[in-house]
Amino acid sequence: MLVVALVAVALYGADQLSKAWVVANLEPGVRTPVLGEILQFFFVRNSGAAFSLASGSTWIFSIIATAVAVFIIWFARRIRSTGWAVLFGLLLGGTTGNLTDRLFRDPGFGVGHVVDFISIYGFPAIFNVADMAIVASMGLFILLTLRGIGLDGTRAASTRRHRGDGPSAAKSGAGTGGAPERAVSPEQPTSDGV
Repeated sequence: MLVVALVAVALYGADQLSKAWVVANLEPGVRTPVLGEILQFFFVRNSGAAFSLASGSTWIFSIIATAVAVFIIWFARRIRSTGWAVLFGLLLGGTTGNLTDRLFRDPGFGVGHVVDFISIYGFPAIFNVADMAIVASMGLFILLTLRGIGLDGTRAASTRRHRGDGPSAAKSGAGTGGAPERAVSPEQPTSDGV
């Protein structure tokens, strides 16, 4: 729970501070080069979802974001894996960062526009720090799932078996120079390796 909270607070703070700086220092609709044409700041107000998708449905995203945030806060105490805790912290920080904009920015409560400002050459959408956190959480989800890491930090049995390892190899002593090994059960906690 602590890792989820720390990551979420750090991301939320970075998102809100960056948006406050953008609103105070940049003109809407004007490109400001950061790394030439590769990276630019381009201040826009987004009424849609991440990466300007589904513009005009702000109130729906406000409800969904609130439900996601409440679920993560409720669910966080069950997470024992550092990798999954970081994932849920990224998702919570990103979700609440954009939700804050939807609740408290113009044009009104629940339908406020999200401040987006990061523009990358060749990428069609403008985004913000919260959007990056949400996308990073999805990337981490894929990584943890492919590696077979559970919410409790254990790995699925199939990810532990390599050539010459596993229960049948442990019984015969294969791959160990003839000495039998102790089989590792899927319930035994392991490090995330993330």
